[in-house]
Amino acid sequence: MDFIDESRIFVKAGNGGNGCCSFRREKFIPKGGPDGGDGGKGGDVILVVSPHVRTLLDQRYHPHYKSEKGQNGQGKNCTGRSGKDLIIPVPIGTQVKDFETGVLVADLVEPDQCVVIARGGKGGRGNARFATSTRQAPMYCEPGEPGEEKSYKLEMKLLADVGLVGYPNAGKSTLISRISSARPKIADYPFTTLVPNLGMVRWKDSDFVVADIPGIIEGAHAGTGLGLRFLRHIERTRIILYLIDLSPDNLRDPKHELEVLMNELGSYSPSLLERKQIVVFNKCDLTGAVNRAKEAIAFVRGKGYPFFVASGLTGLGMDNILDEIVKELHEHKNEGISPQM
Repeated sequence: MDFIDESRIFVKAGNGGNGCCSFRREKFIPKGGPDGGDGGKGGDVILVVSPHVRTLLDQRYHPHYKSEKGQNGQGKNCTGRSGKDLIIPVPIGTQVKDFETGVLVADLVEPDQCVVIARGGKGGRGNARFATSTRQAPMYCEPGEPGEEKSYKLEMKLLADVGLVGYPNAGKSTLISRISSARPKIADYPFTTLVPNLGMVRWKDSDFVVADIPGIIEGAHAGTGLGLRFLRHIERTRIILYLIDLSPDNLRDPKHELEVLMNELGSYSPSLLERKQIVVFNKCDLTGAVNRAKEAIAFVRGKGYPFFVASGLTGLGMDNILDEIVKELHEHKNEGISPQM
């Protein structure tokens, strides 16, 4: 299934039904009073978080939504039936923005959370509602009000405890497959991961979620590579885990690589650098790998970040990394990330 994390939708709530203009005409009551009923209310359009929906795929390919209109009022003071609400299921982490202004309308981060994005029109009043002591036979009624019609942009931001950040081919997919049940595509070429992957990790009676974000390169905050499309997925994470490739085939200097990644995150959102930062020097199982990291390790020590030399392929160092993640999550469990982030 395609991973779709943004979409534009057009919604139209149902119109209210028209009021009825009617008079009682029964045997022996030739001049009965007005008995026109009210029109029914139009249906609303509602977004609801569903645990069974993972992407915005349906909204991408079916962007137009219209709820049911209210029925017209009838004689004998019968009110028209209200239109049915239209329920649109969306994945957890969906942000709803006004397409014209970009204003955030709702941030859906809880299961079954819902928001009305278009309200149905009120039903018109029937002529029975206008009868008074001096106007006993009103000959008019009200039309129903039109339902709201709006356009929205939906954006999905993954909810995860730990976000893996690194250049393409740094070994993020291998790492997440090592520590979780996730099975992302793994191959020896850049941009193997084209969509974010979520992995549920259970370690020493603790559970947490790790997000593998597609590779970030220099200029990602300005849209280079896959940058802007996926950087938003790490905005909700509590811990940023940088993965640095120590393999001899990687011609980038490890220290420069780490500085670029930190700069890209800070340029996109300065608050990301205020999160807990962990650095993992990966692929240390290769000959000469650790020697390449000396300058980078000194740089990380100077910043006070915890760091680990590890191998996602062999599992070396994974226990220590998981211990550090669990410790940090427990220490900062009450420091929630703002849903609007």
